[in-house]
Amino acid sequence: MHKHQHLLPIFVALCAAFALIDEVDGEYLLGVGSYDMTGPAAGVNMMGYANIDQNTAGIHFRLRARTFIVAESSQGARFAFVNLDAGMASQLVTIKVLQRLKTRFGDLYTQENLAISGTHTHAGPAGYLQYVVYSVTSLGFINQTFDAIVTAIEQSIIQAHNNLKPGSILLNTGDVENAGINRSPSAYLFNPPEERARYTTNVDTTMTLLKLLDSASNRSIGAFSWFATHGTSMSRANRLISGDNKGAAARFFEDWFTFSNNSLSTRNTKFSTIQNISTLRNKAQKIKATGGKPCGKTTSQGFKVRKNDGSRFVGAFCQSNVGDVTPNVLGAFCTDTGKPCDFNHSSCNGNDQLCVGRGPGYPDEILSTKIIGERQFEKAMELFSSATNPLSGKIDYRHAYINFTSIEVQLNESTVVKTCPAAVGAGFAAGTTDGPGVFGFQQGDTEINEMWKRLRDLLKEPSQYQVDCQKPKPVLLSTGEMFVPYAWAPAILPIQILRLGNFVILSVPGEFTTMAGRRLREAVKETLINNGNGEFDNETHVVMAGLTNTYSQYVATFEEYKQQRYEAASTLYGPHTLSAYIQEFKKLAKAMATGEQLGGTGLSPPDLSSVQLSLLQDPLGDSPPPGKRFGDMQQDVAQPKGGSFKKGDKPSATFWSANPRYDLLIEGTFAVVEMFQGERWVPVYDDDDFCLYFKWNVTVDNGSLYGLATIEWEVPEDTASGVYRLRHFGSSKKTKDSPNEYFTGASSAFTVS
Repeated sequence: MHKHQHLLPIFVALCAAFALIDEVDGEYLLGVGSYDMTGPAAGVNMMGYANIDQNTAGIHFRLRARTFIVAESSQGARFAFVNLDAGMASQLVTIKVLQRLKTRFGDLYTQENLAISGTHTHAGPAGYLQYVVYSVTSLGFINQTFDAIVTAIEQSIIQAHNNLKPGSILLNTGDVENAGINRSPSAYLFNPPEERARYTTNVDTTMTLLKLLDSASNRSIGAFSWFATHGTSMSRANRLISGDNKGAAARFFEDWFTFSNNSLSTRNTKFSTIQNISTLRNKAQKIKATGGKPCGKTTSQGFKVRKNDGSRFVGAFCQSNVGDVTPNVLGAFCTDTGKPCDFNHSSCNGNDQLCVGRGPGYPDEILSTKIIGERQFEKAMELFSSATNPLSGKIDYRHAYINFTSIEVQLNESTVVKTCPAAVGAGFAAGTTDGPGVFGFQQGDTEINEMWKRLRDLLKEPSQYQVDCQKPKPVLLSTGEMFVPYAWAPAILPIQILRLGNFVILSVPGEFTTMAGRRLREAVKETLINNGNGEFDNETHVVMAGLTNTYSQYVATFEEYKQQRYEAASTLYGPHTLSAYIQEFKKLAKAMATGEQLGGTGLSPPDLSSVQLSLLQDPLGDSPPPGKRFGDMQQDVAQPKGGSFKKGDKPSATFWSANPRYDLLIEGTFAVVEMFQGERWVPVYDDDDFCLYFKWNVTVDNGSLYGLATIEWEVPEDTASGVYRLRHFGSSKKTKDSPNEYFTGASSAFTVS
């Protein structure tokens, strides 16, 4: 049985949905694009857990930038929305992307109408944010990570722009079951009972999906959905680059659409002439490893299963108010006793490091990633197949830069409060149940011991103003007052509203908790309705795009802030941060509703590219062991006792290889599974597949260090019987300054039955 055969009714609904396309007129110009942004796969710290020991050592599946552009006409109002398989957006990335777009398109795409949003995977390379606090564990700025992301965003936008054609958009919503739970339920309970009573759950379960249709071909070109759950199915111990559960959902969705809507039901088709397994084994035994051979820079691109020609369906799973939502839905348990963690502090007898959340595939984090990804994918597929609600109306946008360190917030007629310079509290150091932090801290700490205070003060003693402003947060690091060697935290943040008829996106530069997101959405919707002269109503759909355009950590409610769990301790600008967001977003919403064009605030974030420090050393040059070539086998595929591999088995091979940082092989692949079809080898899986793993490490041989690349294939249940082999691509340098040399090699053949 195919792994998605139980979803056959949805396939039938899909056919019906295609029939509906004829009834929808093309109202907008639509274009989608996608581009590989996979960064360095060896020896580079990962962004998300702030774990200095978590360095990349291979690829589970590749990271991508996915874009859709919608315009009223060729020169009319438009916006571009980019979804990144990255921990978050980066202010410096946004600045550089805008500079590149201005060179190419003039003022067509600007800070006003471009949104760049991160999925919040914690399994991508770090080093692309410009503020110190986000680059400590990565040893500073990493150009290779940064350039891969900026180029991918630019290329995906170019692709989407070049693809602009008349089309229509259908909207659909539905609830995703068991893909996220609240990881700070005790903090959620601090919110007013009457407010909590309005909701059936302590997380938002709604997925909102846009289905993008091309009028001329009567086919869908893409789908973008928003749903809140953390990108932490992969743990802080993982070292393989991964888009985590949202990246997995995107891979499943795009493959489902592509392979269920062409002449091939699967990629590894059976032979036209049936051959028995004995014949296949005999054939496989005669095919030995190729040995390492030279190849070209782009050779691996020809072995990709999904070649990026700009015409592919794009399916994106975007982030929302994810602050307190974990995909580890079994709950948090103590690793020493197996019992549930302390409810208020998420610790085990006072030790935060023993309290760890469990995903649905526990203890297999890759299985957990797959399950949470499939739950989002399957809901998106259902919404996609049943979408019938067309969007119509104008395209509009509003944007502002705000200095969040000193906003005066009018709470009521008699009360004015202010935000604070950025700071994190003790609960920040405790980490979360997704990734525990430093021993000696607990979530909910409202005091800091004297030893930590002294260590803190060596870096920067917080001002008395800061201490008072941030209460009840105990200031562990006053990042907003730290400027050596350059700014530790952002002060000027972008906020943005994008409008597509009755559909509104709120671009927020952080992680809002569930209730914080609800309050902001409701405030904006109410403002639009009250000031829109009938253009907006209760059917207006407002979604939040989290981690967008820059990153400024968390936003908890005023009430949640009192408990000082991780999310509150990471709410940078003090207890009134959410109120400030609501106030400033209401200004944008009112301007949008009334048609007012806002003048600029006169503020802009700094470009700190010229002062970035980078302590990570480049690879110095690799050589294989004497008598070996890169691409030669170090360990060939071990043939199974039964003679053939079965579904679920994991054949693997290890090659002498060079550091994958020499060339990222963008839109290429380090690993391929080839199937022998007829008289030729055909690629059927590559390193963008969930079932294929590329792992890289260093071994010591006679006192010298050598690189090894291991390719491991978990044979899928729908794999056709046949002859297969594993192929590796790579790039090397004899010295740091010598030109790249590209190589490939393939293992001996083996059979799958």
